[in-house]
Amino acid sequence: MRLGWFLTGMLTAAVATQVVLPANADSITGEKYPATRLVAPCQDADNDSREVGQVAELECEQYILGFVDALAEVGAAGKGTDICVPAQNTADEVRWAFVRWVYGDFSKRKKMPAADALLASLKDSFPCK
Repeated sequence: MRLGWFLTGMLTAAVATQVVLPANADSITGEKYPATRLVAPCQDADNDSREVGQVAELECEQYILGFVDALAEVGAAGKGTDICVPAQNTADEVRWAFVRWVYGDFSKRKKMPAADALLASLKDSFPCK
């Protein structure tokens, strides 16, 4: 059992490295990180209840939470802005909203940079009232 958690941790670290490094629209390699690359683990989180699904959920939600936290830190989310994410179950709510938003016009949105798609989905799904 310990080996399983160790391997899960190592896989999570490897996956997180791949997701966190290209978090800005232009990655370190100069390639765009498209919305489809973020949608895939966001969907797998719900579609696979095994450890693979847990790792996918971490990959997706850590990108999303980092993005949302960064927006809040620079004053682009929260009271007085266009984006007010829910205080409860934030990671899941934003993940589901992001996937729905991308699939709302998939042929147009699938190649958008993930950051642009996530920002647009936040504005559309969680406007401040």
